[in-house]
Amino acid sequence: MKSLDEADVGIFCFMSQLPGFRGILKQRYSDFVVNEVDTDGNVVHLTCLDAPLEVVEENDAKRPDSNLMTRSYASEVEAFKSLVGESDSELLKDFIDKVTSGSGDSISPIVLSPSSDKSHRTVIHNFFKEKLRFLVTDTVDGTNASSKCVRVRFNSGGLNDRGRSSKKRKDRGDKAFDSRGASSWPEHLGRFLRFHLCKENKDTQEVLGLIGRMLGVQPRSFGFAGTKDKRSVSTQRVTVFKQHASRLAALNDRLIGIKVGDFSYVKEGIVLGQLFGNRFTVTLRGVIAELDDTIEASADALGRCGFINYFGLQRFGSGSVPTHLIGATLLRGEWETAVNLILDPREGERHEINNAREYYKESHDIEGTLRRLPRHLVAERAILQCLKKCPGNYLQALTAIPRTLRMMYVHSYQSYLWNHAASERIQKYGTDYVVPGDLVYCEGDDNEKFSSECEYNNGDDSYDQSQLDEISGPDLHERRSTTVKALTAEDIHSGNYTIYDILLPMPGSRVIFPGNDVAQVYHDFAKKDGINLSESTHRVKEFSITSMNGSYRQVFQKPLNFEWELLTYTDVNISLTETDLDKIAKTESVNIVKEDTSANGSRGMDSLDCLKQSESFENDIKLTTDTSEAESENAGLSQVESQCGSNSQEVQKALKLSFTLPASCYATMAIRELLKTSTSVAFHKTLNQ
Repeated sequence: MKSLDEADVGIFCFMSQLPGFRGILKQRYSDFVVNEVDTDGNVVHLTCLDAPLEVVEENDAKRPDSNLMTRSYASEVEAFKSLVGESDSELLKDFIDKVTSGSGDSISPIVLSPSSDKSHRTVIHNFFKEKLRFLVTDTVDGTNASSKCVRVRFNSGGLNDRGRSSKKRKDRGDKAFDSRGASSWPEHLGRFLRFHLCKENKDTQEVLGLIGRMLGVQPRSFGFAGTKDKRSVSTQRVTVFKQHASRLAALNDRLIGIKVGDFSYVKEGIVLGQLFGNRFTVTLRGVIAELDDTIEASADALGRCGFINYFGLQRFGSGSVPTHLIGATLLRGEWETAVNLILDPREGERHEINNAREYYKESHDIEGTLRRLPRHLVAERAILQCLKKCPGNYLQALTAIPRTLRMMYVHSYQSYLWNHAASERIQKYGTDYVVPGDLVYCEGDDNEKFSSECEYNNGDDSYDQSQLDEISGPDLHERRSTTVKALTAEDIHSGNYTIYDILLPMPGSRVIFPGNDVAQVYHDFAKKDGINLSESTHRVKEFSITSMNGSYRQVFQKPLNFEWELLTYTDVNISLTETDLDKIAKTESVNIVKEDTSANGSRGMDSLDCLKQSESFENDIKLTTDTSEAESENAGLSQVESQCGSNSQEVQKALKLSFTLPASCYATMAIRELLKTSTSVAFHKTLNQ
């Protein structure tokens, strides 16, 4: 199989008949900037990296842990004596005396007498949790294999640095504990820390996995509204359960191409779909047209008329085995074929992945394949691990894939049918008027009747986001079928409906199909694939369209708050958009220059001179921003170094677009309307050559 082209998945038509022009999409990842838009319509930006000061409420201050310097713990030591004996109680008394004297951070932990009785050790652990919460305990090996010792240390991180880390206890040494403990969380703080995450050239799951490992928490601790494109600079909201802002803020110095900030504590975590959409800033480089008027007319038309709301190529996978073909095999109940499509070698993958696939196909050695297969291939690994336990049970192996990922295959097939139906609607009836049989939401219906059917989950259900990374957010916003109707001649004559009201269904048991010829497209294409949309050939509900409710999607979409401008530039290595990371870096570099000036005199002035030189260079190339993109491997590179060392080239044009799209819309489909060319990665790579 070859890599997909747009026509393979039903993407044929355009809104306007205006000519296209040449432009390179994502020549640099800073050419594709994504800022989440929350449910209140606010664009999310990263503005501050500092952790806020946390106010200790009066009731928290009264806790023994907060005023440990001023009270006696004689009664607790006496009670502890009845549990462990005089020797260990004296050891604890001396330890507490050192802590309350103010030297807690510098003293070494104490280790109590060995014990082979696990229940007794549990009683000791619970004693400290209840009576001496400024101390924390864990278990270490005793003098022989059958005994263990309880180790006691001062909780230098405060009440909330207690819990279990991902490392084995005996390997933790004296490192601070991670802060999952529910009982010790301050009552006045919300249970979730909300922060803004800005990343470049990384997908959301990858970044949160990294941050989770650094904090010692599981991926399921994080919540976010939607995944963002990997090849971009994106900013979005994230929540994490019971973590202090100071811990995350401290990670900024260690993270490359990632920053976190704008911290606040909230009562509820963010869930998928909890967003309005995204604000995109897209820069097309190397723009060539016969006349500038062509570019201007196309940009104006996009803002005025919009684009066809196709599911983009990302929906169907980046490899040579499209996800909708796998979905079709699942809908037919061909379990072994589906497993083979997921596991078999395919074109275009990295050498190590292709080798692992080839190895399995030749040897069927599951253990050896798992050792060779990268961990981000979640579906493949889940299937192999299940087949190892249950050889030949292909259905069970498929259901071992995380649900949100395995449902992606079926949803991809629904999208495949939708795209073909949309193209048929446009080819047959045009883009100017509604016609009898077009589906619309009933007059007077409003957005509050939406209920979101979120396909993609967070946490442990992670997978290679490159297949879906351009989508504005989780899609399949569903309404009850009773809120949708097919237009009559009378409805059309009323003038109450425009093409922007037209809907097409994602097939399911609770949707209605258009009342015109477009309905037959769904059934014809499904029939070619051996699928009946009215009845299932098997009893596995999650792989049956008749067991899904279905949903509706607008056929035409206008970009919101649309802006555009033509730029000229001479250096392809200079960013043409100022990202949130650029702004943060600029603030930090100004502070460094100020410090350098006061400390080193003329050395600081050299930096300022270079800043002035870069500003002059900016004016020459007519840019509205002045910071360079920091590549992930050189994240610390300042704009000064980049611009002062850049090589001038011939003058080129760029088209910079800014617009907001609701959740589920693909920015690449808006770009396609402008360029009138394919949005495939392979095509745009050829433009860079």
